[in-house]
Amino acid sequence: MAVHKNIKILTWFNFFTDFKLYAPLAIIYFTKVTGSFALGMSIFSISMISSALFEMPTGIYSDFIGRRKTVILGALAAVIYSIFYAVGTSYWILIIAALFDGLSQSFYSGNNDALLHDSLSENKNEHKYAEFLGKTSAMFQVALGVSAIVGGVLATWSFLLIMWLSVIPQIICFYLSLKLVEPKTKSKTSGNIYTHLEDAFNNFKTNKKLRTLSISSISGYALGEASYQFQSAFYSTFWPVWAISIAKTLSNVGATISFHFSGKITKKLGEIQTVIADNIYSRFVNIFSTAFPSIFSPLLMSTTSIFYGATSVAKNSLFQREFKSEQRATMGSLNSFAGSIVFGIVSFLLGLVADKISPARALLALNIIQFANLWLYFRVFNINKPVVVSKKLE
Repeated sequence: MAVHKNIKILTWFNFFTDFKLYAPLAIIYFTKVTGSFALGMSIFSISMISSALFEMPTGIYSDFIGRRKTVILGALAAVIYSIFYAVGTSYWILIIAALFDGLSQSFYSGNNDALLHDSLSENKNEHKYAEFLGKTSAMFQVALGVSAIVGGVLATWSFLLIMWLSVIPQIICFYLSLKLVEPKTKSKTSGNIYTHLEDAFNNFKTNKKLRTLSISSISGYALGEASYQFQSAFYSTFWPVWAISIAKTLSNVGATISFHFSGKITKKLGEIQTVIADNIYSRFVNIFSTAFPSIFSPLLMSTTSIFYGATSVAKNSLFQREFKSEQRATMGSLNSFAGSIVFGIVSFLLGLVADKISPARALLALNIIQFANLWLYFRVFNINKPVVVSKKLE
């Protein structure tokens, strides 16, 4: 089976995108610069809200102009934000960095998944989308795991050093983006942007399964990502800075394995069943770890990543089947738009609550709230069930 050139490039592009030496310690760095958990988490909020504001134009841009050009612009924005984070000696400099960070994410969101799907379609391999998505996405986790170990060691000497070294991988990403080729698409989009956007909204309104998936995905992403980004602040109450990276690396290793075998896992369990199993396990482990905090809590919480990759691929596969081909990136961006807005609100509130009480109690409250999301996934499961019609003998 011939592998499209783009897939090989995307594999390494994903690796260098998330090779950020500061990633596992970002909340600690932001808190030191800003002086509080709330302001530290607000950098994540600004980044995500920025991403949300740019979601619509970048998603439509991708569908109308092309996947390759969209990736190039995203990579350029990534170089800019990484430089501002490195310079970031004040709250306002971090804000500028966060704005470009969000812009970069919005260019990648929806577009890169659509690029993978369209590239596979060229070779008539779209049925292997989940398999290749899992393998290429695993590189995110490999990068995070390796960079966490290196960054944790270097951070004991200088945070400034790891921030500047993190600029180099983004420059490599920009170079790789120039090597991509524009895939041939099967269908053409409407010539009217407003009609194109209206059609995407109508699909959400009329498709009950897609609507329920979107709500659960939005809340799951916002609450889960806010919790993940804040974990290092909780870990720092037990472990030294260099050790925090070990817990994060274990989490990345688990996620890498999960991504690699995601195709087999989802095929064996079923997509929605995989998502539900992940949510049940994660809720109980995280609630126990934060309700009874100890030096073992970071290790326990890192085990939840074993489902992360398979769950991400399962969700994405469910969405791709519901999205219309000519609006694939736009509809993905609509979903990401809402998720980014909610994340921006939740992350700031999480930091605010942590300032008032404690990181452990703040995370505990957030995990209890996420039980509502589990209920939504059960609703999706019920929608998936076939309707059995019994016939009475006359």
